[in-house]
Amino acid sequence: MSGDVCGVSDGMDYQILQAVCDEDTLSSSSVGMSDLSDEILLCILRHIPVCDLLLNVANVCQKLNTLCHDKTLLTHVSLSEDYWADDALVRRILKQLANHVQSLSLNGCYWLSGSTMEHIARCRGVTHLDVTGCRITSIRLSRLLSSLAFLKSLAFDVAPGFNSAQLSSEAVDALSRLSELRQMLLTPSYGVVPCCAQLRKLMLQFDIPDVTKEGVGVCCQLMVGQSSVPHYKQLEEFTARLAPGEVNQTLLLLYLAVFSVNVPKHLRVFLVSIPGPNPAPWPAAPSVAQSLGERGDLVALQLPRSWLDSASLKQALEGNSPKHLSFSRCPALWPQVFQSLLNSGVRDATQLVSLNLSGINHVPYSECRIVEDQLAAGTMSQLADSCSNIKYLNLMHTHYHHENSPGLEGETHLCASLAKFRHLLSLTLPACALSDGLNTNNTQMQNTHLSPLFQGLKKVPRVGLQNYKPASESSVSGDSTSGLALLLAGCLFLETFELIGPGFASTLPRLEPCTRASVEPRGMCAWARGIGDAHLAVLEALPQLRRLTLAGLPGVLRGTGLVQLAKQCRDLRVLSLANLGSLKTMNYTAALLDTLKQCTQLQELRLEQPYLNANASFFEALSCCSRLQRVCLISRCGTFDPSATETFMERCCHVVMCHMFMGGTLVMCRTLQKALLDRFSAERPALSVVIYPLQHEDLPSVIRDIPLTLLDRITLFQSHVAQPPHLSPL
Repeated sequence: MSGDVCGVSDGMDYQILQAVCDEDTLSSSSVGMSDLSDEILLCILRHIPVCDLLLNVANVCQKLNTLCHDKTLLTHVSLSEDYWADDALVRRILKQLANHVQSLSLNGCYWLSGSTMEHIARCRGVTHLDVTGCRITSIRLSRLLSSLAFLKSLAFDVAPGFNSAQLSSEAVDALSRLSELRQMLLTPSYGVVPCCAQLRKLMLQFDIPDVTKEGVGVCCQLMVGQSSVPHYKQLEEFTARLAPGEVNQTLLLLYLAVFSVNVPKHLRVFLVSIPGPNPAPWPAAPSVAQSLGERGDLVALQLPRSWLDSASLKQALEGNSPKHLSFSRCPALWPQVFQSLLNSGVRDATQLVSLNLSGINHVPYSECRIVEDQLAAGTMSQLADSCSNIKYLNLMHTHYHHENSPGLEGETHLCASLAKFRHLLSLTLPACALSDGLNTNNTQMQNTHLSPLFQGLKKVPRVGLQNYKPASESSVSGDSTSGLALLLAGCLFLETFELIGPGFASTLPRLEPCTRASVEPRGMCAWARGIGDAHLAVLEALPQLRRLTLAGLPGVLRGTGLVQLAKQCRDLRVLSLANLGSLKTMNYTAALLDTLKQCTQLQELRLEQPYLNANASFFEALSCCSRLQRVCLISRCGTFDPSATETFMERCCHVVMCHMFMGGTLVMCRTLQKALLDRFSAERPALSVVIYPLQHEDLPSVIRDIPLTLLDRITLFQSHVAQPPHLSPL
């Protein structure tokens, strides 16, 4: 960490010298950090992690020591991704923060001991506390709450064994004053919700498996006999995010039971995300929608598809100016959605910031889709005109088929319509949305017995270009990427881009049942199969790109586009690749290695391919990503080199998550996992190493043991990234 601080300081010194000194001054003298004003130094120090700030930078000199303890730097503190902070260091930090900090986040600090959590009680002035993912029992929570008299916001996990009866009277009094609560439910329970009579904001995440590790079924009978139930009298925001499982849905309905009797008067945010095709019905949903629409202050709305009809949706949106809307997998509602947004069904559509239309026009799988089942470029153009300030847009699991024929020359491409969303920061698209239509240059083909949908899609053989060459040009003509070029020319500020083929479903078991039920067969959409290396190369026009997801793209043959975009997108931080090209062989290996060598700023890599060979060459290329923190490899028939893996972990000293779900024997996987933990755990307190055969029957229980903050990293394709993080459904 201290090395990073020195690098930041040196870079800041150079930039400040350029800004505050002219050429004559620089020729005769130099300006160091000690010559800068306190205001400038505070701006610099604000970018340094608090552990380095207090334990390293503060020891440089008396001036920096004073500035490092300035209240503007220590009022809001987060240790969430300070993976090198062990128990002793965190205790020292908490001791120094005791009289300053007001907002403290240890979200995801799964490696810290329970006894370290008790040191939070030193910080008696804390008003906002986040210990999600930490080791907090009901007794330990009681001690903390008894010491934090000013607490207004709390986030924690309700783990198995939690018992609200163990909370002291002082703790219950503290809970009664809370205005904001976030609970991660790992066992059927109300948690502390019944004690929180003044809640204005309630966020729930349900992650309870239907079966325990011992194979015993889990039910919600634990709810029976509790002394009280939630009433939500002052509630303004309600958010619930569910993992797959019947238990989670049953428990959610218990939390929502009081809504059937009385909808809170000030409710303005109602977000419920249930994965899978058949969410349990909730009869009170129409009345809640009506209540949300009556007051005219709706901010965010998301409901499962079985909970709403068109009339209820119209009532909810009419006269409101929502900022966040999600209609994921709601094909019956999409006409009403567009009617409300385009025909003055909302008071001010320009207030809309995020819109999730994933699967909005999804119909039963068929080889030929009618026009009514596809996105209309004209409609999306109108949407861009009405909702001009959208920053997060999700169109995954939709379809758009643009026919490039003489009869449709005047038709606007969907990408041209999407380019009108000038403020987009995050975008998720189906692969077929980038296609310019069937290639008319290749209509004189053999195999005329094929369906008209597939005619003209075969590429003319390219002699001598079958193998990857770093300097070779794209294999697809430039004309086929004209639609994508239009999109990128209009959306210059994109930071997150996801391109997902219609046949993609991850092989990870956690979300497999619900995802496979809503994914059509691979290759069913011929337009998506035409998206290849040339399209990936065009992505180099996104200078702000930070997160890139490419999944289920059989048209990516050699990976030349990956290399080209990596050379230009130098600030790429997160890269997720899955099922590119053929599933029977991995043809883009050489290009992938060249790509990794270019990604010097990469922090996260998720790679899923059936026949991945993680050999010495692969890990040598991956070692060029010196800032890498998390790596996840998923390959049903893949192989790995144990010695190369260990060498990679030694070279990339920032890696704290190494997850490999591949082939190989259980003994081989466990041996490597133990070797890595034994060798690197002492210097990396947060190190998480999971190496396991993907086809092993015990894999689901192994997945459940992974900290949820890391599990979200390896199930990235099931989380709709194209939404604000606090609204992302599962």
